[in-house]
Amino acid sequence: MSTPTDPVARYGDAPEVERPLGRSIMRGLMNRCPACGNGKLFRAFLKPVDHCAACGEAMHHQRADDLPPYIVILVLGHVVVGGYMLTDMTFVLPVWVHIAIWAPITVITALASIQPIKGGVIGLQWALRMHGFGGESDGPDDYDIPGRPN
Repeated sequence: MSTPTDPVARYGDAPEVERPLGRSIMRGLMNRCPACGNGKLFRAFLKPVDHCAACGEAMHHQRADDLPPYIVILVLGHVVVGGYMLTDMTFVLPVWVHIAIWAPITVITALASIQPIKGGVIGLQWALRMHGFGGESDGPDDYDIPGRPN
């Protein structure tokens, strides 16, 4: 049996720093650097910083792309439609009143949740070493495709 004080023997490349998934996502959700938890993750509303001001971790190669809006639409759609249906079953209101109630709630909630969700996606990518967060190049591999001239 090993004890916590026993050194871990690793063969091959250098030991990698541990990146807990839950902690990294939570730091991203709080709009903090997933590596250190101290630096700001965004310099504008949805524009991440190039490098963390506290620890220097590079963030410029993150590729959250379409996942944050997809998550916002998925979650918010279920909540808003459920709220609309419950309200419609409880109160008999004209359609314009429902639109006046639910449209602003939807827009405000979507705008309030998109930045933390994008931060969580960046934290997920950092923890899983995706899109350049693992130190490797994110460019296409160089190899010959059979039948294609070089």
